[in-house]
Amino acid sequence: MTEAAPALVLLQQLTGNPDAAFRDGQLEAITRLVEAHGRTLVVQRTGWGKSAVYFIATRLLRDAGAGPTVLVSPLLALMRNQLAAAARAGVAAVTINSSNQDEWSAIEDRIRSGVIDLVLISPERLHNERFREDVLPQLVAELGLLVVDEAHCISDWGHDFRPNYRRIAQVLAALPAEVPVLCTTATANDRVIADIVAQLGDSLHVQRGSLERESLRLAVVDLPAPADRLAWLATVVPDLPGSGIIYCLTINDTRRVAEWLRAQGIDGRAYNGDDDPAVRIGLEDALLRNEVKVLVATSALGMGFDKPDLGFVIHYQSPGSPIAYYQQVGRAGRALDEAFGVLLCGREDRDIQDHFIVTAFPEQAQAEAVMEQLSSASNSCSIAEVEAAVNLTRGRLTLLLNVLEVDGAVIRSGGRWRSTGEPWVYDGDRVRRVTAHRRQEQAAMVAYAASRTCRMVQLREQLDDPAAPPCGRCDVCAGVAWEVELPVALVAAALTHLRRGDQVFEPRARWAGGAPGLPSGNIAVAERLRPGRILASDGDGGWGTVLREARASGVAPIELLQAAEELIGRWRPDPWPEWIVFVPSSTGTMSADLATALALVLDLPVHPVLQRVGQRPPQRSMANSSQQLANVHDAFALSGEVPSGPVLLVDDLVNSRWTMTMVGALLRRAGAGVVHPFALAQWRA
Repeated sequence: MTEAAPALVLLQQLTGNPDAAFRDGQLEAITRLVEAHGRTLVVQRTGWGKSAVYFIATRLLRDAGAGPTVLVSPLLALMRNQLAAAARAGVAAVTINSSNQDEWSAIEDRIRSGVIDLVLISPERLHNERFREDVLPQLVAELGLLVVDEAHCISDWGHDFRPNYRRIAQVLAALPAEVPVLCTTATANDRVIADIVAQLGDSLHVQRGSLERESLRLAVVDLPAPADRLAWLATVVPDLPGSGIIYCLTINDTRRVAEWLRAQGIDGRAYNGDDDPAVRIGLEDALLRNEVKVLVATSALGMGFDKPDLGFVIHYQSPGSPIAYYQQVGRAGRALDEAFGVLLCGREDRDIQDHFIVTAFPEQAQAEAVMEQLSSASNSCSIAEVEAAVNLTRGRLTLLLNVLEVDGAVIRSGGRWRSTGEPWVYDGDRVRRVTAHRRQEQAAMVAYAASRTCRMVQLREQLDDPAAPPCGRCDVCAGVAWEVELPVALVAAALTHLRRGDQVFEPRARWAGGAPGLPSGNIAVAERLRPGRILASDGDGGWGTVLREARASGVAPIELLQAAEELIGRWRPDPWPEWIVFVPSSTGTMSADLATALALVLDLPVHPVLQRVGQRPPQRSMANSSQQLANVHDAFALSGEVPSGPVLLVDDLVNSRWTMTMVGALLRRAGAGVVHPFALAQWRA
């Protein structure tokens, strides 16, 4: 191995440790890339040092006259860590991603000048027309090394499938055979590995290591009630070492949990993909410097986030698979002798997991309807025009269009889509197989929580790690229970916190458009709603059970009505309403009950001037704005005289906000004053 000595010097420079030595397999992988110019898939545990392999290989290849490395990386948090590590290795690295658009031109000039050693891109860059046409061809022509980090994203059997990763196979097909390729992941079982090899070629050498994590102490605590979990966090987190991460399945829960922790004197901050990139960077830096006790995060803070001294990872809810759980809990204890990974199991876990599984793939009829729309259109279509024809959410439609584009069935130009005319068939068998596999993973996660066998053994077996003896450290092996006595007053305070999770009803400012006969453009200011309030969200942990029972019966219980009255008092809409109107329900009396109760406490008259016109499908069955607007357009009429003063517009359950938007415009056109919307719950199907 002629590269051993200079490679070791680079490793010591990268780590800042003059005594650093290669771990088993690291030098082998570097040599295969630098000397043999081979193609390798490295499957190694988190913290093993996969990034050291590609940074050192990049430096050695560049010193030998090779072109730059292109590193495909899935998350902005991961990219920022990689840029810092590259600098330590003496590798000049840049990134092109959605957070630095103002810098793209200058970065591209530096790439063309040849001074850049490594270019980090997200897989979505391969979807960008300008990048594919103006930048990628030169990179491919001069490429010294291609690195695909978190390569399990290539496979739709993987827990983090990203369709744009499939474009990597197209890049590989254009590469000369002598260009080395490195794929890395810590979370690929045999099925995922086989899928990656099938897509990237049989010449891909697979190098696997043990997935044991010697420092992790895993445990499970069964706390179905969200209030109990909040109380547990308030009791346990202050005594955990260092700083850590609490993972939640939903963005709303990251905010609820973080707010609760702060209310209990624990410095917790919410982190999710909805945050501005600058906010996320600041939060990551605060955690890295131990300036915050805990980040309460979605999976957006996952792959590749590198804090070697992270003391603990807690899951407020259970992920959908043991493989996803291993990936997330593996953030902890990379450079510690002891770190903790605790799974809290909740009653809402399955409902949230079910949502992710059911919405992962569009149904065959929906996919075929999209293809029919794009094939029959005389010109290309915008996404809004496709939405008007096909009942798919924007997110699922975008995912489907990306997959269709990778398959060569459609093409995008200037934000519009059209069919290529190439034959395409919905792969229903694969969808059914992958969905069944997701259900198996879901069941395996339930078994993990209930089992009395070693936690680490179970995770390693799910990843097909061939040698997995009991760890001796987890709650099962060591006989250590993580249950604690929860003070009744603390649990009650947690429930009150969850039931104070009211939110602002944000008025819509533009019509959805997309379909003939529907209003389009900006909603006239004089017809818009005022910002309103919503008491709760479906599944929010506070009112969730009560809301489901109320929805089933169609009658609002007294405790919900009392909470609504209290919220009105906190809100104090301005100008104060002079009368109340309710959206008539097609399934019960909840909205009428709510209006009557509020009328009594607020001493305001109810004017039932709204009437439904005909029967429409439930609004929650409409998946996108175009379909939702079409469903409520002309669905209501006015009867009787409409008062002129400010009005409180009451509904029981809101889904899309289009019902209230249409009704508000109708009231305003009839002479009503400003319209304040109020609803018991935001309901998501």
